[in-house]
Amino acid sequence: MTDNTTDQARKILEQHGIEEPDSKGRGPSQASQLAALAREKYDLFMSEDGRPYGVKKEGANTVYALRGKAGLRSHLARMYTDANGGSVPSQSALADAMTVLEGVAADAEPRQLHIRVARHEDRIIVDLATPEGRCVCIGPDGWQREGSSPVLFRRSGAMKPLPEPISDGDGLAKLQDLLNTDEEGFHLLVAWLIACFIPDLPHPILTFRGEQGTGKSYAAKMVIGIIDPSGAPKRTAPRDIKAWATQAFNSWALCLDNVSIIADWLSDALCRAVTGDGIVDRALYTDDDVVVLEFRRVLAMTTIDAGALAGDLAERLVTIELHTIPDAKRREENEMDQAYADAHASILASLFDLLAEVLKVLPKVVLTERPRMADFARVLAAVDQVQGWNTMATYKASARDAVADVLDGEPFAQAVVAMVDRAGPEGLTLTTQEILDKVPTPDKPPKKWPKDSTRAGGQLKRLAPALRTIGIEVDDSQRGPAPKRQRLYKLTASAERRCATASTASTSAGEGPLTSTDGVDAGMDAVASTPTPAMDAGDAGTDAGLFLASTPCSGPDLRLSEPMDAGDAGDAAMQPLSTDRIKRPCATCRRPQWNATGSPLCGACRDKEAA
Repeated sequence: MTDNTTDQARKILEQHGIEEPDSKGRGPSQASQLAALAREKYDLFMSEDGRPYGVKKEGANTVYALRGKAGLRSHLARMYTDANGGSVPSQSALADAMTVLEGVAADAEPRQLHIRVARHEDRIIVDLATPEGRCVCIGPDGWQREGSSPVLFRRSGAMKPLPEPISDGDGLAKLQDLLNTDEEGFHLLVAWLIACFIPDLPHPILTFRGEQGTGKSYAAKMVIGIIDPSGAPKRTAPRDIKAWATQAFNSWALCLDNVSIIADWLSDALCRAVTGDGIVDRALYTDDDVVVLEFRRVLAMTTIDAGALAGDLAERLVTIELHTIPDAKRREENEMDQAYADAHASILASLFDLLAEVLKVLPKVVLTERPRMADFARVLAAVDQVQGWNTMATYKASARDAVADVLDGEPFAQAVVAMVDRAGPEGLTLTTQEILDKVPTPDKPPKKWPKDSTRAGGQLKRLAPALRTIGIEVDDSQRGPAPKRQRLYKLTASAERRCATASTASTSAGEGPLTSTDGVDAGMDAVASTPTPAMDAGDAGTDAGLFLASTPCSGPDLRLSEPMDAGDAGDAAMQPLSTDRIKRPCATCRRPQWNATGSPLCGACRDKEAA
């Protein structure tokens, strides 16, 4: 190290009360010089989650972590080597220096750090992740590129730089050309992208769904790259919560690719990452210290069918259906990569133009109805106001479809829905055990079928939001009589659902012959008779045109009746039916009289007498 640097190090050591360990006058040790150099060039502090960082006093507003081999440690080693004629500091000296610097950072005021996107007053700051620390500032009056960020950003090895946005034509049209979804799906995707650049709100999980050959994985890689480019934009589902926390902590946006099933722990972790999560982990190289990983992230996933999703996860999805790409229109990946690279800067510029307009109108947007993810819904309403689109309706329909998919995968929920639909307007008020007793249990109950009343109550609580979405209210606020005071579940179908169910039932009834399962007794007059071979087409048409013909006799007497002839059918068509006609037996054969002519004889006996 030069004499000037050594003198500076000595002064800094003296200022902070650090004694030189060498008593022979050979100057400060490597560790002391490293610590002095770091305090001269960097401001040291703790983040709000308890991690030590340093930021250059003169330079980009980008922080470097003190812990780990990357970050400030490697920068400090390089600076020492450059200043000392190529001499490399030892690992023990670096470790000792880092220990001292962590203590210095702990005494400083904690600061808030951001990754990729931050809010600063009324503006959005997007870190381009360049070595110079360039960024883009977006506000209600537009956007501009800046040489330095007004807020502190941290970076990770998973991040890659964003291109500087350039206004070059319609970037949104260029993006649409790279996707194979319909107009509604594309509008919803653009609104989701706008929300992704607003950091202080929950972002629903973008889900690309479609069969093989629809380009799900490439679409996800492209969309995530627009927001937060990475060397690994698509990830496999993590094996445990710690692996997930590490991935999520080091990226603003990430995608889980080809999800076939979502474990319960991962479903919960995804929900927490949407709304804001904090995971406590053991601090590196310690047994009794912990750090907290805090994050709220932008998430996406691709799937053909993720299986039965948990209801709370399904309500946090924005689903984009992708269509199959015909072989004649399929493009090579190299061609797509080049088209995307050429359009990326223009896409960003068009998105930032729209984001500025959204920020201008967003404070004035008022929702008359607030669905789940209400903050995101306000952004959709603002986008609709600016663009004249209808993304809010598309989002609500997507959410309802996701909930319906959840219920399709829940046999117990399906049984409860069927039971409520059979009940009247008052619904049902039952204990969970009574619900279990009333719903038909399958011969081989599926894995999710509740084994007892406690588990049934838990499932009803978990499924209540999904049931409300399809028009079934679940109220568990009531209690039964003393001494047991069991919890009662009141299940009621809404008027809209009852109306829709009745309409469906009547439509189904009109499509085929009525049976006893249609809710009408087969022996009652309301059931149409089947024309016998003795009837001609004209008679049958007359019957159908005038009224609903009755069966020739009641059910018990059916075995005694003889085939009807054309005359009998004609009689039935000529006269209105009454219940009196079946109470007088024929004077000759003693069979029920149904021709209602006033004659004591049935039609068959009259024909015999006439012959």
